[in-house]
Amino acid sequence: MQQTTLYFSILALLGIYLVYKAAIRLQLSKAKHPSLRGHSKWSRRIAAQIPYFTYPDAVYFCSDGAPNNIADKRRAGLLQLQQNIRAKCSQTLAKYEPLEESVSDVRFTSHYRIPFPFRSSLAKEFTLGSMATETQGSRVKDLDGNWRYDLSGSYGVNVFGYDFYKECMNIGVEKAKDLGPVLGAYHPLITENVELIKQVSGLDEVSFHMSGTEAVMQAVRLARYHTGKTHLVRLCGAYHGWWDGVQPGIGNSRKTHDVYTLSDLSNNTLHVLNTRKDIACVLINPLQAFHPNADSASDVSLVASDRQTHFDKANYSKWLAKIREICTKRNIVLIFDEVFTGFRLSYRGAQGFFGIQADMVTYGKTIGGGFPIGVVAGTHQLMKRFKDNKPVDVSFARGTFNSHPYVISAMNEFLTRVQQPSIQAMYAASEELWDTRVAMFNKALAAANLPLKITNMHSILSVIYTQPSRYNWMLQFYLRDAGLELSWTGTGRFIMNLSYTDQEFKQVINCFISGAKQMQADGWWWSSPMLTNQAIKKQFLHDMLRAKFPLVGRFLSSPLIGSKNSNSQPGYELNNLSSAQQSGSTSDKVL
Repeated sequence: MQQTTLYFSILALLGIYLVYKAAIRLQLSKAKHPSLRGHSKWSRRIAAQIPYFTYPDAVYFCSDGAPNNIADKRRAGLLQLQQNIRAKCSQTLAKYEPLEESVSDVRFTSHYRIPFPFRSSLAKEFTLGSMATETQGSRVKDLDGNWRYDLSGSYGVNVFGYDFYKECMNIGVEKAKDLGPVLGAYHPLITENVELIKQVSGLDEVSFHMSGTEAVMQAVRLARYHTGKTHLVRLCGAYHGWWDGVQPGIGNSRKTHDVYTLSDLSNNTLHVLNTRKDIACVLINPLQAFHPNADSASDVSLVASDRQTHFDKANYSKWLAKIREICTKRNIVLIFDEVFTGFRLSYRGAQGFFGIQADMVTYGKTIGGGFPIGVVAGTHQLMKRFKDNKPVDVSFARGTFNSHPYVISAMNEFLTRVQQPSIQAMYAASEELWDTRVAMFNKALAAANLPLKITNMHSILSVIYTQPSRYNWMLQFYLRDAGLELSWTGTGRFIMNLSYTDQEFKQVINCFISGAKQMQADGWWWSSPMLTNQAIKKQFLHDMLRAKFPLVGRFLSSPLIGSKNSNSQPGYELNNLSSAQQSGSTSDKVL
């Protein structure tokens, strides 16, 4: 009898334990965003199954069901644009083209400027990037002498205009020229830099690294070291560098089991933070306030016109305050990744902009005054890399190239200049100024009857497409032809520097509208009652299934291609290219 009682007691305890574990797991699942971005492992599995296909010429210009005359207009427009680029940028293209076979970054960016079904048939004039020889303020000049207004922001480095950084770099080199590349021994200006960074960050100690990614790696390592806990939390869609420890989804081939990707602006996420015992740190990329739970916008993903941003400063400030409160209570390290937002949103970066003090902050991009750098700032307790009572228990991080004299001296010039009254006055007025400029931009777009809207978070802008289209990705090429310099991600993000004058910004608007109107005239924004975002996405899914399962795909109805408005036949064939063919040269392609 006693043995039976013991047996059932063990079963009951085991049942309670399993129910408890299931409840904990359910809470974690509820805290994930329902999209694939919120489920990193599933996103990788599904990404591995997506087939490559490309549209044949008969479909390329009418994949939205456009009639013959519109397809012909698009073909002629693209050919004219190609000829414009070839005439204006012949030296730049000739110099850049060999890099595609020799520089891996170039090969990647050349392939990922537009949605992949349109990629292989796009001529080289569109896939190749820029070569710059000179800058002036907010403009960049290419090898052919073309000046363009810079909307790329050099990936975030350019906060105050290129002249500002050239001066910082020149003065930095002058100050360090007698020392050269001495490593190990510090340039004396490091002392002043550290005090200035402590003032900006509101924290106690600083360490120097070679990039923003490396700074994030060190911050996470120290958080785990001092809390003794294993997992980090990142918010859905947030980017924290290319390190696989903070990139568990697509783009990382290593299986990552110590990262929780949780939903932004979610009470379920707060519940997980408040109850789990294995969370060492929460990584916050403040730029997510611009597009919560979404990846940074890129034209490679412009399948339809459903790109959105949802910036609400007051709401996001309250959200961060709640995370701050829980992190303090639960011994979770709150890390602000200010590699992009530092010194842009305010003098104290996102900490000042949202009114939140982090436990650790990472910097990069602009803080080096134009030179590459990564910086971690934190409390005395968190920055310590050893334990007094355990002499061999250390958290090692060093790097032989940290604190290069030229970088330290240019950084000193940057940190000194941003304290000047003129820069502080710029900070005080910048948020309202950029909101006003974007409102003016949108007024001009509405007057031009263009299906576009600009949204912003401070001086970071994005293009929103207000009419269903499969060809929004073409806008980046028209804008470039009209005199605007974009990054390889296209219209998803315009990174404006704070030195833009009102007159310069008006010129940007004029260039933008000129390029967009030409794109409109060339028929790319043709519309019909059938052409909805839902129909576009159904067509894309149909084409993927048809490429993956050719026999089955033939029995699926095509929402757009092959309709009565299309000049293609219901039995159109998709091109399934091999890897070698996909990476082949497009030099002879003229559409």
